[in-house]
Amino acid sequence: MSWRALLNPAFMVSFAMLSLAAIGMSAAIQAYGIHLQKKEIYPYGNRQVGSIPRETPSWRQVGTDEMLDEDTVKTLGTKNYVSRVYVQKDLPEGKSPQMIELHVAYYTGGIDTVPHVPERCMVAGGWIQGKGAEIHRLVMDTSSWIEDDSLPAGFEGGPLFTVRTLPPPFSDAPGTRFRLPRGVSPTSQPRIRVTEFMSPDSRTSLYAGYFFIANGGTAASAEGVRTLAFDLRNDYAYYLKVQVSGRGFDSASAMVEVSSSLLGELMAELMRCVPDWAQVEMGLYPEDNPRRDRSAG
Repeated sequence: MSWRALLNPAFMVSFAMLSLAAIGMSAAIQAYGIHLQKKEIYPYGNRQVGSIPRETPSWRQVGTDEMLDEDTVKTLGTKNYVSRVYVQKDLPEGKSPQMIELHVAYYTGGIDTVPHVPERCMVAGGWIQGKGAEIHRLVMDTSSWIEDDSLPAGFEGGPLFTVRTLPPPFSDAPGTRFRLPRGVSPTSQPRIRVTEFMSPDSRTSLYAGYFFIANGGTAASAEGVRTLAFDLRNDYAYYLKVQVSGRGFDSASAMVEVSSSLLGELMAELMRCVPDWAQVEMGLYPEDNPRRDRSAG
């Protein structure tokens, strides 16, 4: 392009308009607190999901944690994961114990991967998806859940509830309370998305369900978690995928009922593996939280 063309009035007007638009967009992004780039954030002490107890009052681990090979970990997109099998214990005589496989994985920062969910991974592994997915409410024991009265008046993310960790010897912080995600209460438990799969030879059926804890909320779909984690008002982004699966169930609701027992006993430990989002929103965590400076100003 020649200098004469660059000095053309029409070009100069177009260039000026584009420049003004760019300046205006930058000003709008700053004025409205929009955050296009997400920062990484980790739970206190960078607690790993592998720290989740191997035994609870009603469940114990069978075997050892599954260790994925390097290529599979790369595909998974995180090294902070755990996959282990739990079996029911101390059941009444004559009742057969159920087994649940638990998979938990933590992601943070510029989350540009599509969440790995059973509908994709199981089918890719040769399993055949049955009827469409069902959305259920978990039915966890909420007897230790109480409303958090330590939040400041007018806190936008409230009201919030807390859950108590397990007693000794199951937890390394017995009886400690941790905040639950917003919207989760004894009368509104997290939703879980459950799908039935058949083995290639159609001899074995398996139910797999999952939900996400993301930026202080919960979601029961890959689309929902991306909406939570990429809220433009937030400086940070994280999500925790919680997945359960089991065989020998005659319905999705039966699998949800049994897995709710395990998840209910592990819920406080799961919350230890994510940031306390109320602390993040108040600018109290982490130390370099930009909201801390904005609040001080």
